[in-house]
Amino acid sequence: MPITAGIDVGAGCVKVALADVTPAGPVWLGRALERVRQRDPYRLAADAYDAVLREAGLARDDVAYSATTGDAENISWTTGHFYSMTTHARGAIHLEPDARVVLDIGSLHGRAIRVDSRGKVLSYRMTSQCASGSGQFLENIARYLGIASDEVGELSLQGTSPEKVSSICAVLAETDVINMVSRGISPADILKGIHASMAGRLAALVRRLAVADGCVLVTGGLSLDVGMLHALEEALTEARVTLPVRTHPDAVFAGAIGAALWGAFRYERLAGLAGKATA
Repeated sequence: MPITAGIDVGAGCVKVALADVTPAGPVWLGRALERVRQRDPYRLAADAYDAVLREAGLARDDVAYSATTGDAENISWTTGHFYSMTTHARGAIHLEPDARVVLDIGSLHGRAIRVDSRGKVLSYRMTSQCASGSGQFLENIARYLGIASDEVGELSLQGTSPEKVSSICAVLAETDVINMVSRGISPADILKGIHASMAGRLAALVRRLAVADGCVLVTGGLSLDVGMLHALEEALTEARVTLPVRTHPDAVFAGAIGAALWGAFRYERLAGLAGKATA
């Protein structure tokens, strides 16, 4: 069975997943995540990919299929490319077989994807192009408040009197936050309010999908933000959506994982066609 790789280039992070796809299921040989932070994402993807290969004791020639997803379609040294919604859906089902909604919260947008048990995309809804419902917006606010990104979720849970951001425009929303600081609103209440505002918009997307069974699996950069997950649970209850919210320790890698798995599928299909042609 093939060794395949998935390389997911997003606006905020580059993710790589390397798998040995066996009949019993994939054996994950390595993963890597690098924040872009104004660096060349293609160079970063190559470096992260090579680092994962070195860790696994492999060379590029040992990989049967290297698949890109996200903003990586122009990388020249890989085998093929898959649409990011498709890879997130496939990766999500691998991580959580009961998922019927994949809620991908990335740096620049949020999207709710309805999937079946095989990871096929049935329908989807996305936030508007404005970044106030995104991970980048939350990161900008945390930086303004002087709070490390990995502290945001726990601090948000400590909020007792949250104030929701009134505007869906990122620029005006940041102005709201500045005004909150000047009025003495605590960072915990500010973050809890931002989480609640973002969660309300995301819950509306999930509700429009009209899914009645399974669960919501959160993927993307905010998939392990406990404050965001708590806010989503509350927002979905308020929106009368009864699906439980779940995440996974590898949920941030969902796109890369899905790309590696789709790469294995495509490799086997191409190998089968080649076998028929020579028969």
